Amino acid sequence: MHMNRRIRIMTAMAVLGGMWFASCSTLRQGASAPAEETHVVFEPGGLYASMRIPALVVTKKHSLLAFCEARIGTASDWADMHLALRRSTDEGKTWSEIHVLDSFKQGPVGNPVPIVDDRGTLHLLYQKDYKDAYYISSADDGLTWSKPKDITAVYDRFKPEYNWKVLAPGPGHGIQLKNGRLLSAVWMADSRKLTPRRSHHPSCMATIYSDDYGKTWERGAIVADSSATISNPNESQPVQLPDGKVLMSIRSPSAVKRRAFSVSADGSTGWSTVRFADELFDPTCMASITAVTSAKGKPALVFVNPDSKDIGKHPRKNLTAKASFDNGLTWPVTKVLDPGAAGYSDLAAGPGNIIYCLYETNTKDNKGWNYSLVLKKFYTNWINR
Repeated sequence: MHMNRRIRIMTAMAVLGGMWFASCSTLRQGASAPAEETHVVFEPGGLYASMRIPALVVTKKHSLLAFCEARIGTASDWADMHLALRRSTDEGKTWSEIHVLDSFKQGPVGNPVPIVDDRGTLHLLYQKDYKDAYYISSADDGLTWSKPKDITAVYDRFKPEYNWKVLAPGPGHGIQLKNGRLLSAVWMADSRKLTPRRSHHPSCMATIYSDDYGKTWERGAIVADSSATISNPNESQPVQLPDGKVLMSIRSPSAVKRRAFSVSADGSTGWSTVRFADELFDPTCMASITAVTSAKGKPALVFVNPDSKDIGKHPRKNLTAKASFDNGLTWPVTKVLDPGAAGYSDLAAGPGNIIYCLYETNTKDNKGWNYSLVLKKFYTNWINR
């Protein structure tokens, strides 16, 4: 009797284990995933008229860190601002109070570019008044941060080649390459109009990087300058490809209204001639790109922007994700995330086939540029390859 009971228990455990394994395998193969979720992260109100310029990372402890420009009194790019952070430790369901990382009473402080390194340290690049560059870091999952370090001298190294009057990193997340290098896109403008506020064109874009975990930063080569090929390249974002090369996704107001790309072997030199992606309509808006693994285990790129190609006058609407399986040459898979108002966005890949997107939109009664920032949590099961 005792032996028979042991056999029955072991058989039941084997069956249950097989059912669990089959369930996990089915999810990995792209079957039904958990329900998508949407959570408001930043909303205007009180001191803040607009919450703009999202940046998002998932830490080594799986916390979500959301950054933005909390614009005071007005939605203007030149408003007084707080550089704001909120943290979530439950996949975006609830969020901490706003933590002001830096502030400026005479103009902007923003363009946040967070980077998570393989040691778990968080690095953040940003600008003040579009003329000074700063760097801070956190070793405790974003709870506390170092004092701001002025790294404007890194941008000054561009001046013999490009006499900028305006500087800004990113915006949106930067990356750590497989060799340990921390990498951020940056853009600069040689403004012809200097008063009352410096214009953001003509412009070029480049990279800055650190090979010593943020202790020092260096300038890379200029990726693209304004030319007959591409007009005023600016807000851009890098992604590393499976072969180690770096693909740069570039915003520009070029007449073709398509996203531009360039490739480098190391993220700092030898950038290829800019090409435009026919399938990626660009209404001249910052966009996000990240590397993921599809639910079927294939490497893929995900690109998100407001795809308003079929909407008259091309407003910032119809936030759409597109996937590529050939390093950004084609984008055959599409998913609409929000058909309504949508502006800048930033992507972060989480564990368990999760993709997070933090994006600008309107909630409640706020309209126009008085944006809120909303988190969309979805899964790679839509990337059906």
